[in-house]
Amino acid sequence: MAIAAAGPTFPPGKIGTTPRAAAAGVQYFGVNIAGFDFGCSIQGACNLTAIYPPLSSLGGPDGIGQMQHFSKDDGMNMFRLPVGWQYLVNNKLGGTLDATNLAKYDQLVQGCLGTGASCIIDIHNYARWNGQIIAQGGPSNDQFVSLWTQLATKYADQPNLVFGLMNEPHDVPDIDKWADTVQLVVTAIRNAGAKTQMILIPGNDWTSAQQMPTKSGPALLKVKNPDGGVDGIVFDVHKYLDSDNSGTHTECVTDNISTAFSPLADWLRTNKRQAINSETGGGNTASCQKYLCQQIDFVNKNSDVFLGYVGWSAGAFSPQTYELSEVPTKNGNSWTDTSLVKACFKKSS
Repeated sequence: MAIAAAGPTFPPGKIGTTPRAAAAGVQYFGVNIAGFDFGCSIQGACNLTAIYPPLSSLGGPDGIGQMQHFSKDDGMNMFRLPVGWQYLVNNKLGGTLDATNLAKYDQLVQGCLGTGASCIIDIHNYARWNGQIIAQGGPSNDQFVSLWTQLATKYADQPNLVFGLMNEPHDVPDIDKWADTVQLVVTAIRNAGAKTQMILIPGNDWTSAQQMPTKSGPALLKVKNPDGGVDGIVFDVHKYLDSDNSGTHTECVTDNISTAFSPLADWLRTNKRQAINSETGGGNTASCQKYLCQQIDFVNKNSDVFLGYVGWSAGAFSPQTYELSEVPTKNGNSWTDTSLVKACFKKSS
């Protein structure tokens, strides 16, 4: 049975703020369902002809079936749905959401919500539009706010919708200016009627869990809701386990505990805040099973400050060729998970 996702009333302590008891393991875990982000480079340029929707209704893989399996058979209750900014506005910066493209993406969103899971809208643009950084030489804050105002207005009545503001900002020159941008978006989302949904706020350095306490976190601590509180505002962090932390190798070399997640846990406790690890993963290899399972076990044991983790990635990736595939295989009416998902993806150890 799928674990019920959190609704608009947050658990005792409230999400994003005062830590809760850690005994039960994380509240959320799941996988990314990629495809609407395909063609988006690390410079925030998105080739819309490369989009490969993970929707059988559009001729792609059955991403909704994958989520139904993960929810029903594995108890997963959070899915991240990456999408390119350009796709949502059909390459018109500052424009209105494109009705045709949004309707296609919304099929995935509704399929996710139908499982009862929490569903993260993830703008997969690296704090950029075609190579230029938001409010630091590139798109204006108003243009970015416009995107999120429209999305928040559309999904304001969906308590299980999570707003993942931006995937992996990197090489952002001024972290304080970035924090100001994030603040404007948070305020716009709340003012658009999405009063209680979780908002994931990303830092610089590829949203690095290791760098958050010292580089981005201090600036992002000032981001608040319009009422001055931080309920529902959660730090978004990523961390891979391969030799260069790129998430491009099938072998893992570290569990990230002493270098990243333990210091981050201490920093979160000190500041009475919480985080979600919305991207992590490795190859379907013995080394990754060893180290990722250890990392997840640590996150579960520190669930007062870590709300959950989301693996990268299922969806439209080819399980035969993608190094970090978490795509389950369908056999008749049943699904078989990858060896890494089978070994490591659990709410608690």
